[in-house]
Amino acid sequence: MSQSIASPENQNVTFIELLFDLVFVFAVTQLVIFLHEGITLETVIKVLIIFWLVWWSWSQFTWTLNAANTRHSAIELTILFTTGVVFFMAILIPNAFEPEFAPWFALLYVITRMIGLMLYNLVSSENKMQLQAIKTFGFVSVGGLLAVVVGAFVGGTAQLILWGSVFFLDQVAASVGANQEGWNIYPEHFSERHGLFVIIALGETLIVAAGGVAGVQWTTELLLVTILSVALTFSFWWSYFDKTKPVLDQAFEKIAGREQAIMAKDVFSVLHYPMLLGVIFFATVVEQAIAHPDRPLSFEGRLLFALGLLLFMGTMGLALWKVNAGSSIFLPRLGISLVLAIIILFVETAVIFTMILAFIGILLVLVIENRTISVHSKGL
Repeated sequence: MSQSIASPENQNVTFIELLFDLVFVFAVTQLVIFLHEGITLETVIKVLIIFWLVWWSWSQFTWTLNAANTRHSAIELTILFTTGVVFFMAILIPNAFEPEFAPWFALLYVITRMIGLMLYNLVSSENKMQLQAIKTFGFVSVGGLLAVVVGAFVGGTAQLILWGSVFFLDQVAASVGANQEGWNIYPEHFSERHGLFVIIALGETLIVAAGGVAGVQWTTELLLVTILSVALTFSFWWSYFDKTKPVLDQAFEKIAGREQAIMAKDVFSVLHYPMLLGVIFFATVVEQAIAHPDRPLSFEGRLLFALGLLLFMGTMGLALWKVNAGSSIFLPRLGISLVLAIIILFVETAVIFTMILAFIGILLVLVIENRTISVHSKGL
């Protein structure tokens, strides 16, 4: 009897999926390098756009592999081929808006998306309702794919506008697709894949911190900034994996079908994007802080730090609100994050004190959530 290419119900994340995810470590690194070249409004906008394309290609493939038997040889070979495509796409990230390289980046992006869509159709062939939902999503996704291709060839401001419009076109496709009946999502596998991407992004901040300290003379300021960078990264991890993720997982596993697909789209595929963007901003700040530990952060650096904290902490609060975790969890997280962001942005002080302030603020959020989430979990 031949092995099915459709996912078994008890499938966990496999090694081939981890290999696929690892190539996105390089993509995140490239985005941090892109920001490091100069923090301007144009650069930030370009990073927002490129990361959306990177994230959406990964997100769509995660939906696909949730329905696929990733231990089947044909699926493994398809994943390996796609990993190679994404690898070269990541190489082109710093040059994605240059006329010479933009068409190549667009081509590799479209190939990645098309492989994901075709594979999703193939592994869902026995589930007619899910297959119809996927076909609907694929049809509506054509607009976003065309915008990427056309933008790559016209270049300039038109490219920026067309690629920026892809975010909204993809939102339409995702909303239309998720509202279809017939989705069969395995929540444990789906959530675990997103958790692994969060670890990838957080790991980038540790790599940046280690790279800044290695091979240079250690000063008191450098060591303090490095310790605080690592401590803030750990607090991000604690906030997501110990506090937020268990609540999201519990809510995700209690529903099914269209309702579950909508939650998967809203909470994981959409809201994880700004949250992870916040980590990328934070990694860029860590790089700047470790390079100049005895100076205050520049205004641009403080702006990225403020946005990074607000996006990471605030978006997790929105995710908790979306699963009806209650305002007692959402409001403190959003309120403290907003106050922290304002102080960091407008108060110019030594980078060490800026980081200490951020760390204390996150600890305050965690202390409040430790009580409210415990109460909420008992009530579920």
